[in-house]
Amino acid sequence: MASEIDLTKIKGFTFDIDGVFTDGGILCDLSGELFRIFDAKDGFAVRMARMHGYPVGIITGGRSGSIRNRFLTCGVPQEDVYLGSRDKIVDFEDFCRRHSLTESEVSYSGDDIPDIETMCRSGLGFSPSDAVPEVKECADMVSSFPGGKGCVRDLIEKVLKAQGKWNFDVGKYKKLY
Repeated sequence: MASEIDLTKIKGFTFDIDGVFTDGGILCDLSGELFRIFDAKDGFAVRMARMHGYPVGIITGGRSGSIRNRFLTCGVPQEDVYLGSRDKIVDFEDFCRRHSLTESEVSYSGDDIPDIETMCRSGLGFSPSDAVPEVKECADMVSSFPGGKGCVRDLIEKVLKAQGKWNFDVGKYKKLY
C-alpha cells in the first residue's frame, strides 16, 4: 500500500502523543504529575522537519505542560501544541487554517479510537505498528515501528526523502537548536 501513496503532497505533520511519540505508558507520582518517555530519534526527526520549514502540530488529550516543553525544544511553536484536545478534528482544522494548508496536505498520526476521524480527513493517515486494529484499518500507512520506538521518525524520514529534503545542515541546526 505504501508504494501507492504520494508522499510528495505532504506539507505539514500532526501527531497524537500517547501511543505515537510514546509507547502509551504513563508514570504518575504521588502528587499526580505524569511522566512520559520520548524517543530521541523521533525528536530529531521533528527538528529535521522544522528545519526544512514543515509546520508540525501536536494534538493530544494530554494536559501536561511537559508535553508543551518537550516540543518547544524541537522547534514546535507553542500555538501548534494543542493540549487537552477532546475534539481532535477541530484542532486539526485550526492547524491547517493557520498554516494555510488543505487537509490533504497534512498528515495525522494516531494510535487509538479518538484519532480515527482526523486520520481519515488528513492527507495521510499514519499509525504505529501497535495501534489498535480499527486505527490500522483506516490508516493509509502503518509503520513497522511501534509507538515511542521510532514510528514518528519513520514517517518524517519517508516524507522528507520522497521530497529530497532528508539532509542535515549542521550550521542551521546549531542556529536553531
